[in-house]
Amino acid sequence: MKILVLNCGSSSIKYQFIDIETRHVLADGIAEKIGEDIALFTYKSEKFTKKKREMVIENHEQGLQLIIDSLLDSVNGVIGDKSEIDAVGHRLVHAGEHYSDAVVVTDHVVEVMRECISLAPLHNPANLKGIAAVKANMPDVPQCGVFDTAFHQTMPSHAYLYPLPLDFYKVNKIRRYGFHGTSHKYVSMRAAEYLNKDIAGLKIITCHLGNGASITAIDGGRSIDTSMGLTPLEGLMMGTRCGDIDPALPIHMQQNMGLGVDEVNGILNKRSGMLGLSQISNDMREIEDQVLLHSNPAAILALDVYCYRIKKYIGSYFAAMNGLDVMVFTGGVGENMPIMREQVCQNMNALGIRLDPEANAKFSSEIELLSTPDSRVTVLKVPTNEELMIALETKRLLSS
Repeated sequence: MKILVLNCGSSSIKYQFIDIETRHVLADGIAEKIGEDIALFTYKSEKFTKKKREMVIENHEQGLQLIIDSLLDSVNGVIGDKSEIDAVGHRLVHAGEHYSDAVVVTDHVVEVMRECISLAPLHNPANLKGIAAVKANMPDVPQCGVFDTAFHQTMPSHAYLYPLPLDFYKVNKIRRYGFHGTSHKYVSMRAAEYLNKDIAGLKIITCHLGNGASITAIDGGRSIDTSMGLTPLEGLMMGTRCGDIDPALPIHMQQNMGLGVDEVNGILNKRSGMLGLSQISNDMREIEDQVLLHSNPAAILALDVYCYRIKKYIGSYFAAMNGLDVMVFTGGVGENMPIMREQVCQNMNALGIRLDPEANAKFSSEIELLSTPDSRVTVLKVPTNEELMIALETKRLLSS
């Protein structure tokens, strides 16, 4: 079975074409700046070097057609006929409380996504464009979707409810939803496979650390709590997002600093986090260089805050699960920043966490064991692969 995995943004389509039997990526790339004066299109396969072409891509339907044409290209393509695309798997963002698993895309799924646009105004409309584009270009090809929020639907009410008037939840569905669910599910499953243990018997904390970041407590394969909330702004300090703050701060900023709602929203989402504290960059590679090569005090301070907040969540989830067997670092930062992992794991002996400095310093694209033999908690670096997870879930749904 060959599955085309799509991640549609408001002006982009990221894609991977996967042979799910071998788990081999046959081709991948991105159509970006869709609807702008000059768009960019990238296609890469084993026998074709990655290139960008400037062109006009008016809409998502046209972007998808470019992807299909590239897969079918007589010289650089990887299939001979469109019928070789057996299914399409979508990365979808928000379905509220409607779905706790991957879904075959139906009219009802589309209706639910429209209902949830207010919960994900940037993402759901873009996801819907991707579904419509596939329906227009390949009407007979089955479509499946994996929601970012679905994995976290197993959270108990005491974890997802906010201490607000209960009608806010009953009427307006204001609650913790969580995000990055596909990644958290994938790396927890891979960790259990690597350790040759049944995930049903494991207590796992997964740290998905990228420009966006979240941490999840997984007990017996089920998400019981996660750091992102109604929106991706809550939780850990991130590249440009502030994460947890005093909830009165936005009110204070408006009443005492003369800032409008849009200005406050922009500050909290786009000018805070690592960028805001360091005044250097939201790119952790630049922060790492400033810490290691220049001993920059601002970079050191920002990294201290970043690591401390991760450490606090680990401690709280340890308490929530009454123990911990495995801790996983994943995401662009989690997989590639040894000094961050070392700092997070420092002075965690009481929780049974002991990091092996030599193992932690290695760079590889494989799963790595980072803890010492006497560490009660197994610490792993597990490269995430949300596209493969979406493809696997698509195959599972269609096979059953």
